[in-house]
Amino acid sequence: ATRMTNVEVIPTGGHPAVYGEWLGAGPDRPTVLVYGHYDVQPVDPIALWQSPPFEPAIRGERLYARGATDDKGQLFLNMKALESIMAVEGRLPVNVKVIFEGEEESGSQNMDAFVRKYRDKLAADTVLISDMAFLGKDQPMIVYGLRGLAYMEVRVSGPSHDLHSGAFGGSVYNPAQWLAELIASMHDETGRITIPGFYDSVAPLSAAERAALAKVPYTQEMWQAETGMTHPWGELDYTLLERFSARPTCEVNGIWGGFQGEGSKTIIPAKAGAKISMRLVPNQNPAEIARLFTEYVMSCAPQHLTVEVSLLSDGWSCITPLDSVAIEAASQAYQAVWGVPPVFNRSGGSIPIAANFQKELGASIVLMGFGMPDEMIHAPNENFYLPNFYNGIDAVIHFYYNLAATH
Repeated sequence: ATRMTNVEVIPTGGHPAVYGEWLGAGPDRPTVLVYGHYDVQPVDPIALWQSPPFEPAIRGERLYARGATDDKGQLFLNMKALESIMAVEGRLPVNVKVIFEGEEESGSQNMDAFVRKYRDKLAADTVLISDMAFLGKDQPMIVYGLRGLAYMEVRVSGPSHDLHSGAFGGSVYNPAQWLAELIASMHDETGRITIPGFYDSVAPLSAAERAALAKVPYTQEMWQAETGMTHPWGELDYTLLERFSARPTCEVNGIWGGFQGEGSKTIIPAKAGAKISMRLVPNQNPAEIARLFTEYVMSCAPQHLTVEVSLLSDGWSCITPLDSVAIEAASQAYQAVWGVPPVFNRSGGSIPIAANFQKELGASIVLMGFGMPDEMIHAPNENFYLPNFYNGIDAVIHFYYNLAATH
């Protein structure tokens, strides 16, 4: 029994999922579900690649290729960890299932239904995901929380066609003006979101979490270098790190309306629109937040403008308690390999499949990433820092044995 005892390629509504299992550790040992994705981002603009994106090239300590770190490289190191244990021991210390999908980069549109359909097959105590990055060289980081998402679109229509702003200005409520007023009204001067009921279900940050986040060596200077901005904005009662990782947000992703070409064109636009995303934290229901957002927008709509609101995508937040057995097993694994304890952080982004696993399987989510912040994911010349690749194999092996020792 030195290989997966059952391997399947399972059809979905899109690209197939790849599944495998080895359950020889027995029912008294924990079961780990390893998740990854084999799809990648487009390579454009291809002219900026120093070597062909699908022909891996090693330069210095880095492997360059599309998917090198997001997520083929991190998926592969998990498989090499299992292979290594099997080669030496002939068995694994825990039961292991793997599920790799092919649509993560396009929103995992078929995975919610897939997880519901195959809930029993995927059943596990812990889900291990390696699709994250270190804070910096030689400083491992465990992401224990991911924000959820409610992504909305607002469309506004006024006059039947673009109007001459000289002939009709001052008599028509400009759709672009109203949209700007609406967006401006969604925050107060302290950065707090003004949508009624938005914060009602927000789980407060515990003292332990705030203490853990305070240990993350992230500075305002780092933020300035990454954003090109000089002055942070947002809720004054929360640290900079807390604002973009552990608090809910409401952000304009795009806004349009009227003439935007070269020169001038004096019109009142007939239509305007905006895309607005809200990142959500534990206990916030995406459907409920979408409803509150829609109600707020419609309550602000003048009778003589036509306003439409639609939900484009959503997802729940995901959090694993810092004192959980799985988080401790991962923490000890990083400590054993890198010689320093990891820092604990929440990610400001969203991985909807992680929340789905937690909701449907009741499993602890462990985000053991081995990437680096400068590996150009989604961009030309994506790469993987190879010392982290090899150390990552070692760390995953430690994780399995640490988890087995708790049972």
